[in-house]
Amino acid sequence: MTYEEFLSFVPANCMYETIYDDSDGRSILVIRLLDAYGMVNKARRPWVGLTEIEIVDIEAEELTSASSETFSFARAIEYKLKEKNT
Repeated sequence: MTYEEFLSFVPANCMYETIYDDSDGRSILVIRLLDAYGMVNKARRPWVGLTEIEIVDIEAEELTSASSETFSFARAIEYKLKEKNT
């Protein structure tokens, strides 16, 4: 992500109180301390992947369902990863 993309991303996707430029022209982001804690805590949490058994289980479940398309399988994997990492 470039800095310019980041400047657009923060107001659209992050919790913050305000963003302003100080008298020296520096951009200042004001956020609640609890929101900062949440960002740091989430960033420090290790990524949890899927085991081979979990992948095989998802694959078997998707192949026996009405839709065995790759897109459906990818969504099932994505859902399971979100579940394990939130």
